[in-house]
Amino acid sequence: MPKSARKLEKDPEGRMPLADHLRELRNRLAKGLLAITVVTIVAAFYSEDLMRFLSDPVPRCEGGLGESTGGSCAVVSFNTLLSPFTTTVKVSLMAGIIVASPVWLYQLWAFVAPGLHKSERRYTYAFVGAAVPLFAGGAYLAYVILPISMKVLLGITPDGSANILALDDLLDFTVRMVLVFGISFELPLLLIMLNMTGVVTGRRMVGWWRGVVMGVFVFGAVVTPTTDPVGMIALAGPIIVLYFIAVAFSLINDRRRLRNNPDAELDDDEASDIDLTPAGVDEVAAVPSARALPEQASSASTDKDRRLNGFDDVT
Repeated sequence: MPKSARKLEKDPEGRMPLADHLRELRNRLAKGLLAITVVTIVAAFYSEDLMRFLSDPVPRCEGGLGESTGGSCAVVSFNTLLSPFTTTVKVSLMAGIIVASPVWLYQLWAFVAPGLHKSERRYTYAFVGAAVPLFAGGAYLAYVILPISMKVLLGITPDGSANILALDDLLDFTVRMVLVFGISFELPLLLIMLNMTGVVTGRRMVGWWRGVVMGVFVFGAVVTPTTDPVGMIALAGPIIVLYFIAVAFSLINDRRRLRNNPDAELDDDEASDIDLTPAGVDEVAAVPSARALPEQASSASTDKDRRLNGFDDVT
């Protein structure tokens, strides 16, 4: 059987066999990995520019260690013999994954989408369309506050000491900072998703606001790699604003859902309201008598003679 015909082979219900699913998954993964590999190779030629871009937030000592006095500046260096090679590979691979993300994300979506309903696809488009700018906004904010956070951390260095920062550690620190901010900005979107599925109501989220504000500040203090108040406030502030935006959206969505279905907010074990107001009784209508059976239609004298033990049922 030709390969193209075998690929389109389906059962009577229109479903693909397991072997075809695995074959398609293999092809999708191969295309995604190929795109990442190609972009990684291209990014290797620009690795020096990428490393310079990621290490720009560090205040450099132009004259080297001779001018590194206290926390005014720092010197970026490689600490081991393999550090230049491993750092170049790491930066190139990271650029390959990010730049090729439209390709491998599309391959992932193309594999999953045939199993989704039309409404599920619509919700997926909406959430992905909101998640991408939120993550990008968090990543950009992290890169903006990195110079301030680094100045605060380097300022603790006593006078007469030099700050020598390993470039690979600095890149890991920058990437963690960007990922933490980007993923944290997705938390309000998660609450909206839970509200859309009916798990959490907007009224309940309003009651959580004190605990959420406290928890967000604690979360910012724990997960922020800089461990300074600037990074904590910069992370917690936007998340709190996004949380209240999610609450407002959930309240509007709950009102719309309640208008369409008055019992939408009831629990599974909760009875709906029943109108117990007495209603007026209509005028009693005359009920015609039932047609008599042939045995009952005879004369009264005949029926009286045919009764048995006082009953007129002929059976």
